[in-house]
Amino acid sequence: MRIGPYAIAPNVILAPMAGVTDKPFRQLCKRLGAGLAVSEMTISDPRFWNTAKSRTRMDHDGEPAPISVQIAGTEPQALAEAARYNVDHGAQIIDINMGCPAKKVCNAWAGSALMRDQALVGRILDAVVNAVDVPVTLKIRTGWNADNRNGLVIARVAEAAGIAALAVHGRTRDQQYTGVAEYDTIAEIKAALRIPVCANGDIDSPQKAAFVLKHTGCDAVLVGRAAQGRPWIFREIAHYLATGETLPEPSLREVRDILIGHLEHLHAFYGEPSGVRIARKHLGWYAKDRPENIAFRAVVNRAETAEAQLRLTRDYFDALIAGVTPELPAAA
Repeated sequence: MRIGPYAIAPNVILAPMAGVTDKPFRQLCKRLGAGLAVSEMTISDPRFWNTAKSRTRMDHDGEPAPISVQIAGTEPQALAEAARYNVDHGAQIIDINMGCPAKKVCNAWAGSALMRDQALVGRILDAVVNAVDVPVTLKIRTGWNADNRNGLVIARVAEAAGIAALAVHGRTRDQQYTGVAEYDTIAEIKAALRIPVCANGDIDSPQKAAFVLKHTGCDAVLVGRAAQGRPWIFREIAHYLATGETLPEPSLREVRDILIGHLEHLHAFYGEPSGVRIARKHLGWYAKDRPENIAFRAVVNRAETAEAQLRLTRDYFDALIAGVTPELPAAA
């Protein structure tokens, strides 16, 4: 699969997730096999570009190419300016968010709410594609609700506007992330377009990825929530697609080392106390299927320093590696 001049290999992509796909997580997922990692969305309003949050979201120094940055907004010229700004700051692919179902986004008519206004979609896509010299991609849902599955209509508008690749989440906006993703609409969209199409939604195993690719005929799959606490899922999917064989689960020792490295990167990237606070959700995801998970989270969430967070995490996984019940202190 190619997006403009970039070969995306393997064809397994980290989906953009607000508050999750920051630079440390993107780099980790790329190292563990993702062919592309899309940034969490950045707002198109320039008043917010110099906030601490925006500066970290727009930091791509040292990231392996291609660097894909997602933008969100409602005004064509504002989105065009945001695209130019991000390209000037390292973006090599611009991704437009018309797939986010969050109320705070949709209430501003951004994200998947834009799918209700086909004419506005066309103006936005034309403005952004014409504003930059890098490939522009688009993320959509199958439609606004069950009675308005207009994903195919929007997809055709996107192709006509010069969008380089399209990602489709197999749910409508009103489904949020509930229910089960459906892939028939994605298959219909793929069959109608010439540009690459990527499938998204409920892809949580190598076998599911292979099924979705075969069922939809898509060029790639996007993995979102299934990568939380399991960033090695990308190499598992890539290996299965290439060989038909299932990789063994990573050892506890490797999980520990991946997690400790991730925590150290978060601490270095955000500093204290922000790095410690942001790391807590990742710790919960890594430990969710482990023994003493609830007790571990209760203790580690009280750690206020990077040193304490790392020590508690290392001790917990060292105990699991040794085959003993982790001893968790009453307080951190």
